[in-house]
Order: sequence, then C-alpha cells, then structure tokens
Amino acid sequence: MNKKTNVFGVLCLGISLCGFAQQLPIAIGIDSTKVEQLDEVVVSDSRFQLKRENSGKTVIKISKAEIENNQGRNISDLINAKSGIEINGTRSVEGINLGYFVRGGNNRQVLVLIDGVQVNDPSLVSNEFDLRLVDLNTVESIEIIKGAASTLYGNSAATAVINITTKKSYGKPISASFLSVIGTNQSADDQNYNGSSFNNNVSVNGNLDKFNYLASFANRYVDGLSAAKSENAEKDPFSRFNTNLKLGYTFSDAFELSTFASYDKLKTDTDGFPPPNYTIADTDDAYKNEQKRIGISPKFTYANGSFQVNAAYTEINRESISDFVTSYEAKSYVVDAFNKYVFDDTFYTIVGFNYADYNTLFDQERSYTTSDPYVNAVYVSDFGLNLNAGARLNNHSEYGSHFVYNFNPSYTVAVNSGYVKILGSYATSFIAPNLSQLFGFFGANPDLEPEENRTIEGGLEFSNRKGFRLNGLYFNRQEDNTIIYTTGYENATESATVHGVEVEATINLIKDLTVSTNYTFTELQEGLRLRLPKHKVNANLGYNFSESTYTSLTYQFVGNRTDTDFSTYQNVELKSFSLIDLYFSQKLIENKLKLFATVTNLFNEDYTEIIGYTTKGRNVSLGMNLNF
Repeated sequence: MNKKTNVFGVLCLGISLCGFAQQLPIAIGIDSTKVEQLDEVVVSDSRFQLKRENSGKTVIKISKAEIENNQGRNISDLINAKSGIEINGTRSVEGINLGYFVRGGNNRQVLVLIDGVQVNDPSLVSNEFDLRLVDLNTVESIEIIKGAASTLYGNSAATAVINITTKKSYGKPISASFLSVIGTNQSADDQNYNGSSFNNNVSVNGNLDKFNYLASFANRYVDGLSAAKSENAEKDPFSRFNTNLKLGYTFSDAFELSTFASYDKLKTDTDGFPPPNYTIADTDDAYKNEQKRIGISPKFTYANGSFQVNAAYTEINRESISDFVTSYEAKSYVVDAFNKYVFDDTFYTIVGFNYADYNTLFDQERSYTTSDPYVNAVYVSDFGLNLNAGARLNNHSEYGSHFVYNFNPSYTVAVNSGYVKILGSYATSFIAPNLSQLFGFFGANPDLEPEENRTIEGGLEFSNRKGFRLNGLYFNRQEDNTIIYTTGYENATESATVHGVEVEATINLIKDLTVSTNYTFTELQEGLRLRLPKHKVNANLGYNFSESTYTSLTYQFVGNRTDTDFSTYQNVELKSFSLIDLYFSQKLIENKLKLFATVTNLFNEDYTEIIGYTTKGRNVSLGMNLNF
C-alpha cells in the first residue's frame, strides 16, 4: 500500500475532527454552495420535506452540485464514497457484477427507488436493481437511508434505500444539454493511455404553459481490459444505451399528472469458470440486460394534504451466454398509492397501500404478489422532541402476513446558533425469498423461509449556522433465517449479528475550501462475510478558485477483506489499499460550457478487489458539457 496515500488519508480525517473543536464554517456538499446547513431538507426517511435537524436519521444526500462534479463517472462510484457502504466491483473491469454491501448485508437487502417507484429484477438471484443500467448524467439528486426502512418501502428495504431522483424540466420553453467524455481504461501494469472509454449524453427539456417535457439519450462504451487477470487475455468491452422520456401536465393547482418511459440496455463480454478447475479464465462469455419501463403518477392536492399514485410496468429480458446459456424474461407491476396529511406544523401522517406483481419465466412462468397497507406518522415538537413511527403489514402470496414496524425518536437541543441532536431507532424488516431462489435454474429451494431483520441505531449529530457538521452513529443488526448458498439455497440455522460505527464530518477550513470525510467500522460478530472491509475511510477536498473554476482531491482507504480463492476453495485475506483521484473543471461562455478532467488512482496502485479479476490502474478522462 502506498505510504503517501495513507498519510493523506490520516491528515484528511484528522483535519475534519479538529474542525469540530474549532467550529469552523463549511459549505454543503463538495462545493462552496452558500446554503445554511440547518436549512437542508431531507425527504426519504419520512416522505415529507423535513429540515435535517428534525429528522431522526442520518440521511445521506448527494446534491446536484456533487453529481455535476462527477460527470463521466458511474452512479456506483459516487454512492461507494459514502459512509456505511461498499459497492464491490466498482474498481474492477466495467461489466463485472456489483455487490451492494451495506452494514454487513448484501444485494437482496438494498431497495432502489427511481422517482419514488420501486425498481428491481425478479429474475436476478438477489432480486436487486442493476445500478450499471443507470446513467449518472440523468440524475438530479440521490438520498440514501441506511438501516431498516421496510415500514415505508416494504420488502428488501433492510439495510438501505437508495432513492434516485432524475432530472426535471427547466422553466424555459426549451433547454438542451450535451455531454461527451473520452478516457482511458487500463490496469496498473499496462499504462498505454489509449482512448478506451466513451460517454455521451444529450437531453432536451422545457415548459410550455402547463405542459413540461424531458427527453434524453445516453450511451457508454468501455474497452481495454479483460475481466480475467491473466496475460494475453482478450479485452471484454462494455456498452450501454439509455433512452428516457418524461411528460407532465398541470391541469390546475389541485391536480397534476406525470408519465415516463425508459429503455435501458447493456451488453458486456465476461470471463467464466470453465471445468475442470472452475476458476475464472479468459472465455468468450457474454451478458445482456434489456429493460423497458413505463409509468404514470397522478397527484391530487387539497387543503393540508395530497393523494398520489406511483404506478409502473417493467419488462426485462436477460441472457447469460456461456457453455450453459440461460435466458430470463421477467415482468413486474408496481402500484403505490398514498395519502399525506399535515395536521399542523408539528404532526404529519402518511397512509398508503403498495401492490406488486412479479413474474419470471424459468421452466415455466412463476410469480408472486405483495399487498401491503402501511401507515407512518411524524411529530415535530416546539421543545426539541421529534418522533417518527410507523407500521406495515406485508401480505405475501407465498408466505402470508408479516408485521413490520419502526420507532425513531430524536431530541434536538439548540447550541451556539446550531444544534446537537440525539437520535435512536428500532426497526424490523421482512425479506421474502425471490423467484430465482425458489424456482430458478441453479440451486432452487421452494421450501425456503423468509428472512427477518431487526436494526437498532443510536447516535449524535452536531451542526451550526457557521456550517460545521459532525455526526456519529452505532448500529446493531440481527438477521434470522439468512438465505445462504451451499449445494443449493437454504436458510442459515443460526442468527447473524452485524454491528458497526459510522462517522461523518464536513468543514470549510477557509473560504471556498471544503473538506468532507467519513469513516466506517463494520464487524460480523459471528460467522463470515466475503469482500466486506472492517475499516473504510473516504475524504474529499474541494476548492473553488472562482465561480467558474473548481478542483477536488478524493481519497479512499479500504481495509482488509476476506475472499474465496476458487482455485483452492480456501478463504484468503485481501490486503488493504488506498486510492486518490483528481478532478478539475473550468466553465466558459457565461458558464454555459464546462470543460473538465479526471485522474483516478493517481499513484497507480496495484491491488486486488476480487480474486482473479482485473482492477483499474491510473486512468485519465477529458470531458465537455454544453448547456443552453
């Protein structure tokens, strides 16, 4: 591990903690936006717009400015820099499957929402949504709730909810944006600096009286690396296409209607595990994923409240091409209807009903449905006490009814033009086996029992109007009936307990210089979890030389992990590593044109993320974004 990167990481974390004692001013996010921290609004943990100081969760909010300072990258890269989260595979060859490890959990315990609609793939083993399908340049903002959130969001929301909000139309009759990025895609031992990564996005949007629209197209093509880490291996290219259309009409102050349609397709060459050794080798395997989504969202607003429906239909076609070709066809219907009512400035309620129908074609068509009524209430007192509590009845066509609930109190005390917030949470969640585990081609077990989780959290947050914020949290999560794979899928006979600590700090050392850091400690008290680091640190320094010129330096440390070497079927401890990235942007022509450059893995560190797979070395990209 490079000593320079270690020293840098320690300095960044130390600076931010020292800032707590000095109460230095900061800006929000990674730029110098002069919005007061106390006025930051979060939505996902209650579905109401609440000031952060009144929220009982430490919600992660990725702003529009932060996304714009990461143009040309993947959405998984951005999320992977946040506390409590490890998205395994982001540092390896482009087309590799991603592992969502949040608080010691896995993919099937993370729920993804896009514009308020649950998205997942019932044909996948873990029922997750493939983040590789999302073009970051179509995203307006992201909120992440860590911990059990099944009361509001249902099945799978056990360790995190990733709420993605896509871009909306602007006020002008017509606006357009063009983005193009070209970069390298090379390993640490092959620094040839050939153009191998291409990213393009074009969008048009506007408002015409009561009608609004947005249409976008994006493509990404990446070549240059082989998935298998071996000499003279063939390159495994990755390509993705995204098409999105959003239309909306405001009939009156009381009623509005929005619709969307999207088509996303990715194709990647992969390397497989041929017999007799069943270790990763340079093969001609490939993977395709094609998804079509349409949806509608009517909203009726009345005095003190609103009634809204989010409904969507998704059609998925996947194919894995190897010695064993497998094809999947999946369809899903999701309807979430909810009524929000504000009694006064202190009491907010939401009552809803969520229906979902999932089906996948295996040897025959298999399906299940869920029908979940839910209720949640928020109380914000004028003396510092805040309560967020709710309940949900999961009605599963295969497993009957399961009751889940959450209780999330917090108490805020005014301190030196800021506040100190004490927060706690107790929440339960229910995760049903998915169709692939019950009826799929490999290791299916129709006798699986659903998994149940409970999560306890407790922490502190300090923030002031000078801009400084520090928060720390302890969590303890227990899993029962965890679904594992041995010779097939089965329920673990013993409970698993994961606990950990998450610390975040953001400060502004001087005007226009922002420092943000986070540290995560995660430990499985019994058993083993693969590829999960016990220690992880992220740090970012962002500096605005002027209104038009911005630069940032990003550091990430990933501690030792355990992985399985399938050539010996032995568990191996992977060494820690550190990565540093550079970013620079310059706006021209009255800020309508932005030129930017990125250098990732600056010191060209050679490391292993997943045994047998290639990792990215130093890479450079250049891009432009034109808006008018």
